[in-house]
Amino acid sequence: MLIKTTARAALIAALALTTAAAWPRAASAETVLRIGMTAADIPRTLGQPDQGFEGNRFTGVTMYDALTGWDLSSAEKASVVIPGLATEWKVDDADKTKWTFKLRPGVTFHDGTPFNADAVVWNVDKVLKQDAPQFDASQVGVTASRMPTLASAKKIDDMTVELTTKEPDSFLPINLTNLFMASPAKWQHFYDKAEGADAKAKSQAAWTAFAKDAAGTGPWKMASFTPRERLELVKNADYWDKARVPKIDKMVLLPMPEANARTAALLSGQVDWVEAPAPDALPELKQRGFKLYANEQPHVWPWQFSRVEGSPWNDIRVRKAANLCVDREGLKDGLLAGLMVPATGTFEPGHPWRGKPTFEIKYDKPAAQKLMQEAGFGPNKKLTVKIQTSASGSGQMQPLPMNEYLQQALAECYFDVQLDVIEWNTLFTNWRRGAKDPSANGANATNVTYAAMDPFFALVRFLQSSMAPPVSNNWGFINNPKFDELVKKARQTFDPAARDAALAELHAASVDDAAFLYVAHDVGPRAMSPKVTGVVQPKSWFIDFSPISMTP
Repeated sequence: MLIKTTARAALIAALALTTAAAWPRAASAETVLRIGMTAADIPRTLGQPDQGFEGNRFTGVTMYDALTGWDLSSAEKASVVIPGLATEWKVDDADKTKWTFKLRPGVTFHDGTPFNADAVVWNVDKVLKQDAPQFDASQVGVTASRMPTLASAKKIDDMTVELTTKEPDSFLPINLTNLFMASPAKWQHFYDKAEGADAKAKSQAAWTAFAKDAAGTGPWKMASFTPRERLELVKNADYWDKARVPKIDKMVLLPMPEANARTAALLSGQVDWVEAPAPDALPELKQRGFKLYANEQPHVWPWQFSRVEGSPWNDIRVRKAANLCVDREGLKDGLLAGLMVPATGTFEPGHPWRGKPTFEIKYDKPAAQKLMQEAGFGPNKKLTVKIQTSASGSGQMQPLPMNEYLQQALAECYFDVQLDVIEWNTLFTNWRRGAKDPSANGANATNVTYAAMDPFFALVRFLQSSMAPPVSNNWGFINNPKFDELVKKARQTFDPAARDAALAELHAASVDDAAFLYVAHDVGPRAMSPKVTGVVQPKSWFIDFSPISMTP
């Protein structure tokens, strides 16, 4: 099969890979893994990545660690939270807003300075304390919105910190997987050398310099960085977890936002690994001996509805009709070549947070048409809706063809779907600004995929009214007292079984309200050279690059 690569895609591939293609791989003992990402740019490297969880995957959990992390060691078991830079933690019995975290001894940053309680406080303050010298507003949106109840950090001793939340929050240890620890000493070095009219300008200059020469505690260290072109990481031979010292010497990350360009680069040997290959190329990839990996992820590919005054999605009949008008099995077996799981909610049957929804999400076009007619629409009176989406991006799968599929499907149920296609990172930024912001460009739905690994990410940030922008990701300004009541109940329940029951009730309520257009769960497809070995594709957005090897 001939891979049809557009001129633009070919140009992107050529520009990104000019140097990589010329490397004398066989002449050197150094092992190098070259990866084509779906991102259009290198995710930010200064400690808190942008570009969604693709950013965390490539410039977060590689160069940095958090107090807590994810177990990425199994392809069969669900990924769960495990100790990271903290070895243990406990909520106070008398005051459920206070947590004590014991820190891992003997850990050093890439610059050789020690990791300790002072470093934790410094990193909390960088996104929460506006009068701290290191406070960086650009890192707040991708961090504070993911742990909105964290209020402060206090040093107890060198290896112990106390974290305080605004309210009792049993989700905190999970949320902390998103707060990466950067070296305070390295930043201070750049701050002391920076020029600027005031402390704020010097701080911004320091962070800019830090991004080009970063220091975390992770298993990979920055070697070189060219914005929009490439990031080279080398193994950290002194990593504190000896079992996770990388087996390869260097990893090169290349932004390649177009699926055909990524696939062509893999087929031509210019890269060793690509995220989300073009689905129509799968037969050729298999025939030529490339390896394909996929696994159901805790992930939803949705339309998130605006619920502001005047939104067409305020009518529950319209929301339900959209959910009933999509042939998800047809999308899976046709356009995506099997690389998706149809979504009937954020969680599928068997998950402890599924609950018992009464609204069954399935393909039932007659029922959808009937609902739309009851709402006042029909063949001669279409309902115009506008969706903001991206051309690529982390977890977005194949956003343009998928949205065009929905556009055609919903047309049969009297929808006139208009697409507003923008760059992925811009879409992600707009997601935090909300449906009322001019950046929505008149859209009454947004198509940003979301993680469903923990209660806050999966449900709370979208359904709780207080999570509306700029606090978090309730883009559509949902305001449902029942949701708020169930969120409070789950968040303040510290017994795991009782908390799961409350979350199941919340999820069932959201499905019954048709809070989203639920379309698909991603399976994180990856294609790679047969030279790449030791890959474990976990049930997660993330992957551990440490055990991966390259054969000659």
